[in-house]
Amino acid sequence: MTLPLFFSDPLFILLVGVIIVVGGIIVLQLHPFLALLLGAFAVAIMTPGSAIEAFALGKGQSQAAAQALAAKSIGERIAFEFGSTCGKIGILIAMAAIIGKCMLESGAAERIVRGMLHVTGVKNAPVAFLVSSFFLGIPVFFDIVIFLMIPLAKAVSMRIGKNYLLLVLAITGGAAMANSFVPPAPGPLFLIGEMNIPIGMMMAGGTMLGLVTITAGYLFAVYVNKKWPVVLRDSLDARLEDIKALAAKDNSQLPTLSLALLPVALPLVLICTDNILDSMIASGALVPGDGFFAKLITIIQLFGDKNIALVAGGLVALVVLAMQKKGSKEGMTTFVQAALMSGGGIILITAAGGAFGGILQQTGISSRIGEMTKDYQMALIPMAFVISAVVRTAQGSATVALITASGILSGLATSSHLEFHPIYLGLAIGCGSKLVPWMNDAGFWIIVKISNLTEREALKTFSPMLVVMGTVGLVVLMIAAKLFPLV
Repeated sequence: MTLPLFFSDPLFILLVGVIIVVGGIIVLQLHPFLALLLGAFAVAIMTPGSAIEAFALGKGQSQAAAQALAAKSIGERIAFEFGSTCGKIGILIAMAAIIGKCMLESGAAERIVRGMLHVTGVKNAPVAFLVSSFFLGIPVFFDIVIFLMIPLAKAVSMRIGKNYLLLVLAITGGAAMANSFVPPAPGPLFLIGEMNIPIGMMMAGGTMLGLVTITAGYLFAVYVNKKWPVVLRDSLDARLEDIKALAAKDNSQLPTLSLALLPVALPLVLICTDNILDSMIASGALVPGDGFFAKLITIIQLFGDKNIALVAGGLVALVVLAMQKKGSKEGMTTFVQAALMSGGGIILITAAGGAFGGILQQTGISSRIGEMTKDYQMALIPMAFVISAVVRTAQGSATVALITASGILSGLATSSHLEFHPIYLGLAIGCGSKLVPWMNDAGFWIIVKISNLTEREALKTFSPMLVVMGTVGLVVLMIAAKLFPLV
């Protein structure tokens, strides 16, 4: 018996996956790990081998490799996508959990909070987090910004006794916009190559648009923080009684500010230095050559790897904790074990989210959306936004949305008949790639589990905030393209 053709349509498969995951978590109260794996399993069953093969060929794989992927069992394909995501974020999450736990236990987070509040004042703390996360999100991956700054948000919230949701949204909103607008983030870097946009123009335009959109996001965050306030909850890596005890200590009982900043600052400096070097080498502005200079560059690139950089930060955090706990009977193993127990659950859920998103991509959903929209006669800037938004919502990755949409529209961007500079199309794609984060996005799960928000809270606060920021960005771009076409 042959099944109706629409059962193998990527859009129908997507709908089934959405119903299983969202329904499983919200209605049936399943653990997210199980709901995501069930969703991935259902999608994998419904995806025909021809679609998997076409997906692999579209990724540039050979015919033999594409056929091998299609021939794999459902379990193998899910496990591969699960492992692929775990390989990308496993060490990062584990080390970030250790850094966060150690900074809270040693008093480093409390010391940073006191220094920040001394400079900004209590009232301006959320704005300081918003701007900091945006500029940190330019050279550093989104998830690393979340890992490093959420522990500070917990400490600030405990210190001021309110606004935890506002602080979390300020961090996530700022980092998210930088990730899709400003090179050298991977998505924008690919986009400027496809659409022939000068990197300097994209950096300047992305930064200006980003500051506008994060302002809109901040205003929305202030609103939802008043409407649905979220209290700081107990967790294995941040017990409220421990944070309260640290808040009662004098500065003399806490690490110095420079020492407190070191576990966060060291990874950031290493990663940023490596990114700057890579950009200079790629542009030809720097030639490694031979001898000592070449060896120095090799060492910087080694420690600038995000995994190595986070391990270095974790080791420094442990040293700071050991210095503060000198004479204490508590062993370091207790703190590390608590951090890893918390981080392990986050890794499992995030990897399951990556597996669900990866299996969805194998259905050919991105190509299907491209076919549906290529001849859609609407204004080009909104069209770029819609294509990117639909791809992002369908398969979960902002970077994939950027790459897919720029591939579809690259021909239009280089057309001599375009009435405005291609940067407007590129930034519109970036705005669209923010819509809509939900359960098929690994970043969504990182935010939920690191911040201790529930899935429902994130869906009615974080997800709408990105919709607001992306939509405001689109409106600003359409006005700017009309007034300042730059051609």
